[in-house]
Amino acid sequence: MTLRALGLIPARGGSKGVVRKNLRLAGGRTLLEHAVRAAGAARRLDAFAVTSDDPEILDAARALDAPVVERPAGLAEDATPMVPVLVHALEEMERRTEARFDVVVLLQPTSPIRRGTDIDAAVERLTRDAAADSVIGVCRMDDVHPARMYRLEADDRLVPLDPERERLNRQDLPPVYYRNGAVYAVRRDTLVRDGRVMGARPAALVMPTAWLANVDDERDLLVADTLVRAWEEGRL
Repeated sequence: MTLRALGLIPARGGSKGVVRKNLRLAGGRTLLEHAVRAAGAARRLDAFAVTSDDPEILDAARALDAPVVERPAGLAEDATPMVPVLVHALEEMERRTEARFDVVVLLQPTSPIRRGTDIDAAVERLTRDAAADSVIGVCRMDDVHPARMYRLEADDRLVPLDPERERLNRQDLPPVYYRNGAVYAVRRDTLVRDGRVMGARPAALVMPTAWLANVDDERDLLVADTLVRAWEEGRL
């Protein structure tokens, strides 16, 4: 069965860690443009849209020939969860297209390194794997591993999160994976009925660790700028 998929790019205007984050540049293009370009390159998306409360971002999306959904202010606050934002945009796009979507693909501008084929792979996985309710982009982590992490207790005492593996060599550690933020594909019922972007039965879309770029602060943006340039030049 072919699943109808909708890509949604959330890009509110009031970002705090990086001011006007979605319109900032990485590799010569805005974070918004990277997401729009990936969505436009995906063959398994039947439609996509940018959802924003910000007039400048909406105009920037229109300039990229991206459909837009104007988000109400009540869905653009600092503490607004992602689910109601996606449901609002989903319902608006279903109203416009007069069609029901089976899958929603969340494409966060803050993770600019992704391809249209990665989006397609996530939708394909849901198509062939009826047991999966979502597909999440992940990267394998080696040096940054729970066995190398600690919590601080009184007097700054280090307490390992994984004491059984704390002293193992890196090559002996079991592989762990980190959500990279690049692709979240979720079945409609899991999003709307269960109120979850990552469902109870998620499958992994493993992406290269070298592509990991997630922009939450100014340092992240500097790193992303370098990584995006290297990625687009085929050096990653």
